[in-house]
Amino acid sequence: MAAKIDKISDLPGVGPAAEEKLIAGGFASLESIAVASPAELASTAGFGEASARKIIQAARDAMNIGFETAKDSLAKREKMIRITTGTKSIDDLLGGGIESQSITEVYGKYGSGKTQWCFQACVTVQLPKDKGGAAGKVIYIDSENSFRPERVVAIAKRYGLDPDKVLQNVMVGRAYTADHQMLLTDKAKEEMEKDHSIKLLIVDSLTSHFRAEFTGRGQLADRQQKLNRYMYTLMKLAETKNCAILVTNQVMDRPDVLFGDPTAPIGGNIVGHASKTRLYLRKGKGDLHVAKLVDSPYLPDGEAIYKVTNDGLVDE
Repeated sequence: MAAKIDKISDLPGVGPAAEEKLIAGGFASLESIAVASPAELASTAGFGEASARKIIQAARDAMNIGFETAKDSLAKREKMIRITTGTKSIDDLLGGGIESQSITEVYGKYGSGKTQWCFQACVTVQLPKDKGGAAGKVIYIDSENSFRPERVVAIAKRYGLDPDKVLQNVMVGRAYTADHQMLLTDKAKEEMEKDHSIKLLIVDSLTSHFRAEFTGRGQLADRQQKLNRYMYTLMKLAETKNCAILVTNQVMDRPDVLFGDPTAPIGGNIVGHASKTRLYLRKGKGDLHVAKLVDSPYLPDGEAIYKVTNDGLVDE
């Protein structure tokens, strides 16, 4: 039986030194190697062309590159789960809730309530399926030291759930650097392979470390390349494990926007293309909040109005 290939170092003939050369040369994933030419790979890592062809073929086999029928695609979609947000207005906006097999991104300014969505999802994913949940567990990657178990307890009480059991089903990892964040995501994959009841991965926030560690235009390309690798990892995890991935994102003001709202999420097209559902959160009048559906493969644009209370997100 052939050895399973999950990462670059699993490819035949690729040792630690060759792996470093490949990554430095822009071949940082199995996918990038699978679509490379033998000449490109040979010049990058010093392989002979015959060895390069063997490596490329192994990467293609591991990626299972090919086609499937639309019927097969529909069968996969029918296995998708939706997790209620706890509010009818937002669930209606999202076509039923936060869906698995893809990344849902919520972005907004400081104080717009992004992390409150995460606390709410920690609880609602544990609800029974007939109540809009997935009867599942959660992995929470916290990059901003913003996780507060007290909020999860308060929301759990709202739903009549045992707070201790709810907290027991939430695994929290504090990420201190971008590399640490990526490592925790790899660990999340390992946990999901051991425990199939994990149905939600939360990353709060997605870009804070990437933004802090790669400063200035001179490092923008390096940041985007690393962020691209990370988004690909999240996408693959969502699809292969049929789990929902909820990420929060920071924003910036675009100086080139003279009319309208200049707010734009960090990460550019790389994050935009990887996140299948994107919502822009902002404060409304009084204690109201607004979630605007900015992008979705199949849902129409729209807005939902809700409140953030001690019991979590509620309809206005």
